[in-house]
Amino acid sequence: MSTRRAKKATMDFMQIIRGRRSVRAFRAAPLTRAQLELVLEAAGWAPSPHGRQPWRFVVLTSPEAKGRLAAAMGQQWRQQLALDGQDEATINARFAQSHQRITSAPAVIVPCLYLEELDRYPDAERQAAETTMAIQSLGCAIQNMLLAAYAQGFDGGWMCAPLFCQATVRTALELDAALQPHALITLGYAARDPQRRPRKSVADLVAHWE
Repeated sequence: MSTRRAKKATMDFMQIIRGRRSVRAFRAAPLTRAQLELVLEAAGWAPSPHGRQPWRFVVLTSPEAKGRLAAAMGQQWRQQLALDGQDEATINARFAQSHQRITSAPAVIVPCLYLEELDRYPDAERQAAETTMAIQSLGCAIQNMLLAAYAQGFDGGWMCAPLFCQATVRTALELDAALQPHALITLGYAARDPQRRPRKSVADLVAHWE
């Protein structure tokens, strides 16, 4: 690749990275299966421990499935907010906002950690490290998904709520016990431009350079 072409490719890639944003409100326009499959294919190319790809994805596009998941998660979230001392009005407002965010997205992908094919060790310390590697790689897969969505002209949002109610998500979607839901990725065309937070400079982020 020529220097000029390499520079243009780098610029295009950085434009995608800088352009990606976290969207919470979507238009009703649907996404095609081909668009979603490209997002999932991108996830599959993420780095993973021993190349085992310790992730599986649940794709929701029907209103019934999204509504069932949002209702089940919302019920547990209400209980958790009450334990945190939130008043009823605040709980209702936050529940409505979260419910709308899930059900109004044209597509929702639930990335799940899948540990069944990872290496097994006789000691707990190395097994814990193996699990951590798998979780790190799941984050890489999700990032690939978000970048692939933005590169196609639509947007995504990353919600971590399933981490706090994994059993509830599994039950609502009738998932295998080996699947550990870690996130909700809402996908669609942005209804409005989100407010973007400033990013730290490279100098602020580098702790040591030798």
